[in-house]
Amino acid sequence: MRRIVIHTDGGSRGNPGIAGYGSHLADADTGEVLATRSGYLGRTTNNVAEYTAVVEGLRAADLIDPDSVIEVRADSKLVVEQMSGRWKIKHDDMRRLAAEVRGVVDPARVTYTWVPRARNTLADALANKAMDSKADAHTDEWRGSAADSPTTEPGPAAGGASGGGASSSGASVPVEPASLFDDDSFDTGSSDTATSDATPRAQSSEQAMRLGTANKIYLVRHGVTPWTVAGKNSGSDTPGPDLTEEGRQHARNAGRLIKALAPSDGVDLTQVDVLASPMVRTRQTAEEITAILGTGAATIDDRLREVTFGEWNGLTEQEINAGWPGGFAEFRADIDHQPPGGESHRQVGARVAQVLRDFMGDEGRTIILVAHAVVVRTAVALVGGIDPRAWGRVRVRPGSVTMLSVSGLDPEGRFTGQVNYVGAPGEAVDG
Repeated sequence: MRRIVIHTDGGSRGNPGIAGYGSHLADADTGEVLATRSGYLGRTTNNVAEYTAVVEGLRAADLIDPDSVIEVRADSKLVVEQMSGRWKIKHDDMRRLAAEVRGVVDPARVTYTWVPRARNTLADALANKAMDSKADAHTDEWRGSAADSPTTEPGPAAGGASGGGASSSGASVPVEPASLFDDDSFDTGSSDTATSDATPRAQSSEQAMRLGTANKIYLVRHGVTPWTVAGKNSGSDTPGPDLTEEGRQHARNAGRLIKALAPSDGVDLTQVDVLASPMVRTRQTAEEITAILGTGAATIDDRLREVTFGEWNGLTEQEINAGWPGGFAEFRADIDHQPPGGESHRQVGARVAQVLRDFMGDEGRTIILVAHAVVVRTAVALVGGIDPRAWGRVRVRPGSVTMLSVSGLDPEGRFTGQVNYVGAPGEAVDG
């Protein structure tokens, strides 16, 4: 009996906004690429795009072999948990989407596995291509040889980017670089290609839980603000701006996501501390999260403030490049490059490292850090062992949740641990 692995992904730039989906099908035993599906969905939500990717992937699998056993691997916790029956589906729209999925093939033939976004890059690329081109694209390698077919995705097992992953069948397949390299602007659909020097160590939440006494950190970037929408750089130079209403919803979604994941992560929310940057947008994000989790008010920690942009504060990338040609790219590429009157990535990393070291005093502790793009970026880089030349390429979506498991320091004083990208604002959780 043929076994097929489908990696699926959907995206919506704005949620709702320009949307697309991607599905990548491979033979579970040989790793052979069987088919791909991608499509442009116009303006709709992230959830619709995620579910559409599953529907189209299942249709392709049924076409390849109507008797096949299918494993769907998705980085949407919502889709996996709902389709596996572990999360209730409360909203009518979501019920209709789930019913459409179940109607494609016999549900008994299908299992669902959550994988980190870092291990879903092929489906992600297909979805982004559909959104960029506003076109559908299908390939059917199973009908004949396709020399230029991409490699299969790695399985959900943890491991470095250069190591071999494993499919559910145990067959070894090539592993692409793990990636947190997503566009950190409000238009969150595109992604850069990561190189091995920029690869964080990635693992699932279940695997992180098995680290035992490792300390866990949920990193949350604040929700969108008017400046995020306008593409303006917003540093710690001024207290504002406030969150938009959509930004507050992003914060609530982050809180619900953490609440849903905590039991499987081995986290007792009554023992969790919440720390937040002093900026208005992070305080507001923390307020929404603590209200959902019932943890009490957040502690304000000035070390979590965003990078100081100096003369670049409030400017778009285009405006920066007009006044300082090549300056913004240099800021991203060189951790020691400082905007005029501002801070470098290394300087931000130094204060973030202090927070991490303070946190490591109690084994098995969990904290939630509500901060900013550059702060989250440096924390991921420090714990994930990312080459300093690539720090600036780590992208952090507004409202996103990233989990760190910090296990200690190596002999050279560097942090050791694991990085797991959990979800973004579109990964709304019922409840």
